[in-house]
Amino acid sequence: MKYTQLGRTGLRVGRLVLGTMNFGPQTDEADSHAIMDAALDAGINFFDTANVYGWGENKGRTETIIGNWFAKGGDRRDKVVLATKVYGNMGPDSSRVWPNHDKLSALNIRRAVEASLKRLQTDYIDLYQFHHVDRDTPFEEIWQAVDVLVQQGKILYAGSSNFPGYKIAQANELAARRHGTIGLVSEQCLYNLAERRAEMEVIPAAREYGLGVIPWSPLQGGLLGGVIRKEVAGGRRASGRAADALADPAVRAKVQAYEDLLDKHGLEPGEVALAWLLTRPGVTGPIVGPRTAEQLESALRAVELELPEEVLTGLDEIFPGPGPSPEAFAW
Repeated sequence: MKYTQLGRTGLRVGRLVLGTMNFGPQTDEADSHAIMDAALDAGINFFDTANVYGWGENKGRTETIIGNWFAKGGDRRDKVVLATKVYGNMGPDSSRVWPNHDKLSALNIRRAVEASLKRLQTDYIDLYQFHHVDRDTPFEEIWQAVDVLVQQGKILYAGSSNFPGYKIAQANELAARRHGTIGLVSEQCLYNLAERRAEMEVIPAAREYGLGVIPWSPLQGGLLGGVIRKEVAGGRRASGRAADALADPAVRAKVQAYEDLLDKHGLEPGEVALAWLLTRPGVTGPIVGPRTAEQLESALRAVELELPEEVLTGLDEIFPGPGPSPEAFAW
């Protein structure tokens, strides 16, 4: 495994981030533990989760699975940089939220941290991430809550997820004025070959303020994982977001061109999509969410994959980015 600093911090993390969203809903506890053991053996030390993972009546289940894995010992917790998130309603009925049981009020942050620590069976969280912008809570209140948790040793760093560029700027300008605190150290955003809008504002803001960028959905819901090739071979058909995207003839043509380019060079689509992200300025590492050990092995190969210039050029032609900011939208 290759390692890098998380943004402007001294924290060293692997260039692949183990996403755990499938643990519980898609992968049972025993297989989830096996995947985490394999990830640690391969040198992956950065694990990402969220308090709502498990979904529906099972919200919190994923954190519980991770906590049970930590409880097995073997220095598991000491070797892992643990990231979780706060924002969503933790009640089983998403349509009904008791006041102050979601979002980023100081009260809910305090409540959510304590609950996550209990499920995770640990006394601290390395990276505590705001899962979404809270338009109702001022950053003064959010940072006050974070300052207390840092002083108590319950969290070490704060990060954002799904923040627009201007909110990253607001958060960190205020943090700098509050006794020079470090502020946000990472932004977790939707970013991949087929979805490059983050290059317009989010990634420039993250780089300006020294945040590590952690892309989620690096395969765009499976769209970049060889989905047409699998259809032709009679394997797993596209579903969800990938299936919806392929219903558009223009998108399908791009994905076909993508797979044809990689077939020409003998490359695996999923590995290339991850390797491409690792070439992007500001990216710490993409989140990979394996359902099986085999999927983890494929993701690991991407770290060592060096993409030829011809391939990089071809990828930009098929999936062009918006261009530099602000020129991309200004003129």
